Amino acid sequence: MNAAARKIQRVYLTLTLGNTLAASFIWGINTLFLLDAGLTNLEAFAANAFFTVGMVLFEVPTGVVADGWGRRTSFLLGTVTLAGSTFLYFLLWQFSAPFWWWAAVSVLLGLGFTFFSGAVEAWLVDALRFSGYEGGLEVVLGRGQMVSGVAMLAGSVAGGVIAQATNLGVPFLVRVGVLVAMFVVAFLLMHDVGFTPERSAHPLQATRAVLKASVDGGLKHPPVRYIMLAAPFTEGVGIYVFYALQPYLLQLFGDPRAYAIAGLAAALVAGADIVGGWMAPRIRKLVKRRTSVLIATNIVSAVILVVLMFTTTFWLALALLALWAVVSSAGTPVRQAYLNDMIASKQRATVLSFDSLMGSAGGVVVQPALGRTADLYGYPASLAVGGALQLIAAPFILLSRRQRPQADTASEGTSPAP
Repeated sequence: MNAAARKIQRVYLTLTLGNTLAASFIWGINTLFLLDAGLTNLEAFAANAFFTVGMVLFEVPTGVVADGWGRRTSFLLGTVTLAGSTFLYFLLWQFSAPFWWWAAVSVLLGLGFTFFSGAVEAWLVDALRFSGYEGGLEVVLGRGQMVSGVAMLAGSVAGGVIAQATNLGVPFLVRVGVLVAMFVVAFLLMHDVGFTPERSAHPLQATRAVLKASVDGGLKHPPVRYIMLAAPFTEGVGIYVFYALQPYLLQLFGDPRAYAIAGLAAALVAGADIVGGWMAPRIRKLVKRRTSVLIATNIVSAVILVVLMFTTTFWLALALLALWAVVSSAGTPVRQAYLNDMIASKQRATVLSFDSLMGSAGGVVVQPALGRTADLYGYPASLAVGGALQLIAAPFILLSRRQRPQADTASEGTSPAP
């Protein structure tokens, strides 16, 4: 890796570290926070579903910002929007607001995250290519996931400890403060390199153009289309499991106010991100096809969720969930690299945002459905149903493989799509 590429990587890792740290302060206690505000399981996961509704609604419009005004501008707007909507969440908790207020602010939270989705990854890939980097994308993306895991580990544990020492609202205020600091960091360090924004005087026309580019570069391209069609099942279930871990583990532990244990649940996923990010490029050296990795991780992680239905011991459930998280995390950089190697630079942020939209769309349906399953039959049954839903993604990954894209066997030395 040359000096210019190394500098790009450092900025990317810094942004990933700060952004994930800010977000993760509440990840370990978010579901408990919603339940403490008086919401039922159905309402809590419905609020999370409205968050994903916001991501679905705004992915394409914020794609206009990323491709038309720059990935840096998109990131800066994301920090401001997310900080403001997080503070509103705190106020809703303070005043025990009714469900529909939670739904509305959750949509705003989704808007905040759509400014990030696709934009940072597209910024990284274009900047690396511009700097002359010729290595495999799994290497840098894997490092990013490892850094994200470290930040999530620190933030989620700290959030749980802070909540237990003070109350469930304080971690939300800490998140706001870190996001404000990240705005300053990104303003100083992040600059669009290897990409020239194409501004339009007509936002609606630009939105239509972005949507068309998403379809042309994504859904009309068979190997990309099938990976996108798998996303609602993998992402929808993954989001639910992450947030269901908190009350599920507390239930097994036997103390509903052990918020540090809830933080441990998020820390578990964070640790898995570190291990998975380290494993991804090593797995790729052993496995010829990226889709082989994706199919294997999908099936194994789904089976683990089904096995959890028969587990009543806290420490055994914790071990199984750790294994589920590691397996899932090991496939993430491989999937990212696979998609990026099939997308042209001009459409990169747009198509990646549309891919995120597909995953979010799955979360809109899956989260309240599995939340209702938890209300009726308990968390173990809802996790097992989630595992069964996740398996539906495997045939779509296989269909992508059958298109025989060059990206499936790409390795170090293969450049991203131009």
